[in-house]
Amino acid sequence: MRSIIVTFLLLSTSPLAAQIATPERPITDPRSLQSPVNPEAREVPLADIGNSRSVGSTTWSADGKHIFIVTNLTGRYNIWRTDADGSWPLQMTQSDDAQGGLAASRDGKWLYFVQDNGGDEYYDLNRVPTSGGAVERVTNTPDLSERSMVPGGEGGLIAFQIKKKSEAQANLAVLAPDGTVRVLTTEADPAFAWSPRVWADGGKTIYANREKIDSTTVEIWRVDVATGKAVRVLGKENTIYSVGDVSSDGKWLSVTTDAQTGRPQAGLYNLASGEWKWLKPIVWDQSALRFTRDGKALLVESSDDLRSMLVKVDLATGAETPLKLPQGINYTQGNDARSPDGKSLLVVNQAANVAGELNRYDLVADTVTPVTQLALASLRPEALAGSQMVTYTSFDGTLISALVTMPANLERDGSNPAIVIPHGGPTGKTDDFFDDIAAALASRGYIIIAPNFRGSTGYGKDFQAANYNDLGGGDLKDTIAAKQFLVDSGYVDPKRVGIFGGSYGGFMTLMAIGKAPDEFAAGVQWFGIINWRTMYRDMDEVLKAYLRSLMGTPEENPEGYDRASPLTYIANAKAPLLTIQGENDIRVPRGQAQEVEDILKARGRTVETVFYPLEGHGFRKRENQLDSLKRTVEWFDRYLKPQAAK
Repeated sequence: MRSIIVTFLLLSTSPLAAQIATPERPITDPRSLQSPVNPEAREVPLADIGNSRSVGSTTWSADGKHIFIVTNLTGRYNIWRTDADGSWPLQMTQSDDAQGGLAASRDGKWLYFVQDNGGDEYYDLNRVPTSGGAVERVTNTPDLSERSMVPGGEGGLIAFQIKKKSEAQANLAVLAPDGTVRVLTTEADPAFAWSPRVWADGGKTIYANREKIDSTTVEIWRVDVATGKAVRVLGKENTIYSVGDVSSDGKWLSVTTDAQTGRPQAGLYNLASGEWKWLKPIVWDQSALRFTRDGKALLVESSDDLRSMLVKVDLATGAETPLKLPQGINYTQGNDARSPDGKSLLVVNQAANVAGELNRYDLVADTVTPVTQLALASLRPEALAGSQMVTYTSFDGTLISALVTMPANLERDGSNPAIVIPHGGPTGKTDDFFDDIAAALASRGYIIIAPNFRGSTGYGKDFQAANYNDLGGGDLKDTIAAKQFLVDSGYVDPKRVGIFGGSYGGFMTLMAIGKAPDEFAAGVQWFGIINWRTMYRDMDEVLKAYLRSLMGTPEENPEGYDRASPLTYIANAKAPLLTIQGENDIRVPRGQAQEVEDILKARGRTVETVFYPLEGHGFRKRENQLDSLKRTVEWFDRYLKPQAAK
């Protein structure tokens, strides 16, 4: 599964009841869902899905001859190297802890990366020779987290983000080749974090984003590295201005902003005149990425609701040409996906039936060459269930998009089981990516629906803010409406529907079984929130600052904290519940899972809880990925397929 980002939103007294405007799109007739006839379809072995590999951080070598990739070929997310033209991958590092954030030094000697300790999300900077050799720990700072490296500074400097464990705010720093660190900014507001984006002026200047923790405000700053002087280039309260790149002549910034349309849009900003040039507006979100190295085009990521494409925009003519990539989601990975010679682009493709592969896109010939073939043979796309984008109306008429994964060879007889999967966030989004849980369940006859309930990104500011005053209210109703959509298809038995989610999706699972105890027959939640009061006491400073900005403290807003907590409703739960939790989770600490266990056991409910040591917010070690998958599938089989279990 993709990593799930936890954010926390305000709950107060008045649930929203008015329809929320979102992009116009046709409503899907539930009866239009079709289970395809597929003689290739069969249960995929859980060991195969649990051992599926994925692409993490990627980067080019300085000379463009190699590509460095983080992947879990061995069951651990370590670093591998392959020839740019294709070769058997060569392992560069080995560690039980996940590695990522790759950055190749411009002199070609070193590959820098970040690594935490047992999933605790406090990262140190490390490096390994690009030719192979011993890993060197560049920083060893247990009270600091260092990440988001961007190479390219004068004299080999690398910019990065630095944060104290005792503070919420993050600052901008630079690393010299000799290991010296110099912090450039002194952020005083715990609601903001700096992150480097791109070097300019021959490596003397950094363009950086200064972003509010709730992502409602993003500013662009120009920082002089020699003096640390920072000048704001673009910024406005409750407005996003995010820099993607600076043109080779230093005149233009590529910018993603919602200032014009209220939703992310790609544009070009002239640093001298303040002039804007806009792309053709689309219904969905855009993100401005990098200029091509020849300076003739801009690369843009464009959404199509639950899918995405990459587009090349000719700067002279304005012509927009979609790259010829497979259906699903297509995105660049890492700080700079462009090859040093500018001819190629590293692109990751995922879909419900594509586990995630790295491709090299030839920008001249418009051709795609696979760099990786990570999927096991049993996980080939034709053997897995594909996805369908659907739209339904919720309780107040608001349009809700969802991704449906429909197994093959089902009868429309109202007898089939289904699973509703609310995503993390809530300011996150379900896209057409590979979800190992959904793939495993769909191959076993479960119909899957993953809704983008109110609070999700991608549908405008109003929709994203729509559950600020209604956490676990309207968004839960949107999720229950997803279940009803499947029941109305004629395929699903309403008494054989389960709910599964992680992080905020885990919170939604707990809310669902407590506030709507008759809707779901079984639940599985990973690292979800049961009690906002103990969350505030125990969680990381960054999220604590975020929660304060939205709800105040528990002392200031006791009623709001209680109303937002599944703890208030969980005594009503009837559905059997499985909880799985990482011991080192700093986003949703292990105590949340323990509270759920203690409460439900005391009430005689069916509950099981599993803790994984040396894991954080999401499971990175293969044995835990496989174990959590098996436990989740077996739980639903036990309670949603009672005849099969006998």
